[in-house]
Amino acid sequence: MTHHILIVDDDLHIREVIRVALRKAGMNVAEARDGKEALTRFAGERPDLIVLDIGMPEFDGLDVCREIRKSSDVPILFLSARDEEIDRILGLEIGGDDYVTKPFSPRELVARVNVILRRLAPRKAGPRTETGVLSRGHLSVDPEQHVAAFAGVPLRLTAIEFGILRAFLTRPTAVFNREQIMSAAYQLNIQVSDRTIDSHIRNIRAKLAAVNCDNVIETVHGVGFKLGRCEQQA
Repeated sequence: MTHHILIVDDDLHIREVIRVALRKAGMNVAEARDGKEALTRFAGERPDLIVLDIGMPEFDGLDVCREIRKSSDVPILFLSARDEEIDRILGLEIGGDDYVTKPFSPRELVARVNVILRRLAPRKAGPRTETGVLSRGHLSVDPEQHVAAFAGVPLRLTAIEFGILRAFLTRPTAVFNREQIMSAAYQLNIQVSDRTIDSHIRNIRAKLAAVNCDNVIETVHGVGFKLGRCEQQA
């Protein structure tokens, strides 16, 4: 399967560097010069992943991410300048999957894109069985197909949210501190703040609350979080 990637950056040279690297890795590429063009291209082409610059004039990358997250959980890899740490953290909190700091290595960028895409891709295997499905209460997560559901209702989760729930379900009685959650959900040694992890937990709880579950993740004060009962509210 050839992946289709949308590159969004107002710098022509950066777009060209990324375009060459991704095409060399066997991917199809589309480009947008600003946030408004990005939304138009996204709506028309539905890419598999977006490489999105934060620091664009007018409609910046954070605005684009917020708009896309209203209707889609397509993976988003942010590009950010070294002095934009607050924006990087905010980008992950509002639904970004990873970020690369400028100036960047094209090889590192391609590696991070591949990690995200592998996280989402169903495994090619023989006849399907249910043995790989993780479940507790009414919550089920299928890592092979990258699908999650509660009481039969599909959940729209970002790759990070999916990774966090998978980690909890893999060790359903364990209490995870924030560092363990970060290690389970992020790869390539990405560093995020405690506030970012708390935001992901809050987003997961909100999505489960929308399908009548208020006990998916419990807070263990002074330690971290654990998987809850995952039952429907009475």
